[in-house]
Amino acid sequence: MDEVTGAQLIAESLKAQKVDYMFGIVGVPIIEVAMAAQAAGIRYVGMRNEQAVEACRLYSKFSARPSSLEAIPSVIEKAVRTSIYGRPGACYVDIAGDMVNAKVERSKVSCCPPPPVSLADQGSVTEAISVLKAAKTPLVIIGKGAAYGRAEAVLRELIEMSGLPFLPTPMGKGVLPDDHANCVAAARSRALLQADVILLFGARLNWMLHFGLSPRFNPNVKIIQVDLCAEEMGNNMRPAVALLGDISAVATQLLLCVRRDGWKYPSNAEWWSTLKSKIAANAKISKALALQSTVPLNYYTVFHHISQLLPHDCIIVSEGANTMDIGRTMLNNYLPRHRLDAGTFGTMGVGLGFAIAAAAVEASQNTGRRVVCVEGDSAFGFSGMEVETMCRYSLPVVVIVVNNNGIYSGVDSETWKAMKQMGELTSVAPPVSLLPDARYDEVMKAFGGRGLLVRTVEELRSALQLSLSDWERPSLINVLIDPSSDRKQQEFPWLTRSNL
Repeated sequence: MDEVTGAQLIAESLKAQKVDYMFGIVGVPIIEVAMAAQAAGIRYVGMRNEQAVEACRLYSKFSARPSSLEAIPSVIEKAVRTSIYGRPGACYVDIAGDMVNAKVERSKVSCCPPPPVSLADQGSVTEAISVLKAAKTPLVIIGKGAAYGRAEAVLRELIEMSGLPFLPTPMGKGVLPDDHANCVAAARSRALLQADVILLFGARLNWMLHFGLSPRFNPNVKIIQVDLCAEEMGNNMRPAVALLGDISAVATQLLLCVRRDGWKYPSNAEWWSTLKSKIAANAKISKALALQSTVPLNYYTVFHHISQLLPHDCIIVSEGANTMDIGRTMLNNYLPRHRLDAGTFGTMGVGLGFAIAAAAVEASQNTGRRVVCVEGDSAFGFSGMEVETMCRYSLPVVVIVVNNNGIYSGVDSETWKAMKQMGELTSVAPPVSLLPDARYDEVMKAFGGRGLLVRTVEELRSALQLSLSDWERPSLINVLIDPSSDRKQQEFPWLTRSNL
């Protein structure tokens, strides 16, 4: 009889779902799974830090443990399809170790059918259009659900036909280009605070959107929530209208109503004037900071020059505190699904793993797209050894470490020396401080990659241009900035306020 092992079933089930890559750290019995994957035609990338491959357990939207060998294919199929068709996020399948080398007759294995594309209730769609038409200060928020739902074409048509302003969430950036005329990301706080109706496409009203609550939101705001997952409806705020269905399909339903009615939000509305005025004011402040070229550099100067040199089609990976927050506003995305960051849970240490996965796929498909990973120095430290993985597989990732000697902020080398004279560093050094001027570039060099140390604008531009031209090996640009560099003044404090 034709028998297969659990390892073979895992590999063949993944291959059947068009999975091309497997990432992991092997040990018995995982070695057998990785070898079976390679035998099935799946490329295996061995990582160095479990955090780079285990992060899925932290924010898994689907979790299952097959009860038998026969159930493995259907569980894996459901997990992959949930990842593709459901809300974006990781899917976690826990397979008992003793199943890996056990055997089963192939004829006993079954699978499940694909899910259909779902539409929203048409009466609710009509109601949503009525609420939008009555709005004085409407806003569209485009979340990563819209990106994973591949709704970019219909959403662009909807935004341009309706004339509505939109705001992308961090991983919703690029569904419509960040430089689109209707994008109001540069007036984010004002847009959220004063919007009276918000059309929410595939985004959670979680901490990243301040739970939809006052004082960051209008206390009387009406939410029109579009989502594929019923369990997301009404989380933290009860929607005025709930549109349950595939993001692209529901956006098409809304578009058809807008087109039929010939409705368009007026471009000369006072709301547009308010938003444009705030955008201009914020741009002026950021530009003044960006044009400073004194050494040590600040965040805005660094990101200004990076943004000028990055290809429009590059994949941007970002993690850190100030590095990710400021970079999100200054590094534009022009295409959907071209940005990866720390995500809903702000999980540090995933950036290099994301970059490796992206670079492996881009290389296999020969797309010619660069992968650029922008890291804070603290964030880089979580999974820094993954630069060896990049070098081992000759993945030409460009890693930029924005190094301020600490977590949020650090101290310069002279202050560090002075503190050493004051007493034991474990007693006197600020808990947020890291070793000043750490040579992260030398770590990349140690494994055969390109490492570059940068202090000035000229050195930054030269290093980035050189790194982008090198397709043979990864590069790490270590950018030393002012340890006291910070974000520009914010209208609202962070959710969790510090007493410092």
